[in-house]
Amino acid sequence: MGPTDLFVSPLAWGMWRFRGDDLAAATALVETALDVGVNLLDTADIYGPDNGEPFGAAEALLGRVLARAPALRGAMVLATKGGIEMGVPYNSSADYLISACEASLRRLGVERIDLYQIHRPDSLAHPAEVAGALERLRAGGKIAEVGVSNHTSAQVAALAAHLPFKLAAIQPEFSALAIEPLYDGVLDQAMEMDLGVMAWSPLAGGRLVGDSHDGRAPAVRAALDGLARTHGASRAVIAYAWIMAHPARPIPIIGSQNPARIREAADAMAIGLSRTEWYGVLTAARGTPLP
Repeated sequence: MGPTDLFVSPLAWGMWRFRGDDLAAATALVETALDVGVNLLDTADIYGPDNGEPFGAAEALLGRVLARAPALRGAMVLATKGGIEMGVPYNSSADYLISACEASLRRLGVERIDLYQIHRPDSLAHPAEVAGALERLRAGGKIAEVGVSNHTSAQVAALAAHLPFKLAAIQPEFSALAIEPLYDGVLDQAMEMDLGVMAWSPLAGGRLVGDSHDGRAPAVRAALDGLARTHGASRAVIAYAWIMAHPARPIPIIGSQNPARIREAADAMAIGLSRTEWYGVLTAARGTPLP
């Protein structure tokens, strides 16, 4: 991943909807991801309330899985996020970030987080303060590498300027329906700075696999379907492969909590799209011919 010693899979598995009390089922999901070669697992302390569960619930569930099957920890690259405080909503002050990371460590039941990410930019936190907190966490062995999520290229540059080590990764929304990173400098900066790119919502919140008729969704689904027939794959797999084809090497974060769909997603690692195929999807996403 970027300038780090972390070796990660071309796909990640995300735990926004990782929930419930069925520990065996939760363990099976983690094992499925690892079994098909997806070793990068991405969670966050805020994952829980959207599922009607407490703050930190997804991390706590993963912690229970790791306590039940400790060997799984060594097979994964563990990523989580902090910096969202219920009711605030954003808090990247030094004291809060350090306490949030330590709370994540306790919930996960681990000694170190492989990739700790600032979930959303906090306009009231100077990047030097954020960098200082991250440096303290890293020096203390609590985190290995640092990333950011939902940051603009300017915000990334501001933080990087104050870090005494290289930033490892960014996490933008990126899909065949969310193509802004191609044009707003986010992916260009990632290639300039050698940042790992983790693409959240690679299926556009389900609009690429559902029947949404808003905007460019029908046209993009039609373009993906044509490639799915050509490559003998599902539409979702082609959507992942389209993201992965970019030279910034974005890593789609699979959001499914269905073992069969996690296994199917791994097929994207074997799909190679031609330039003509890739640009055909982009043209459908833009809704206008390329210049």
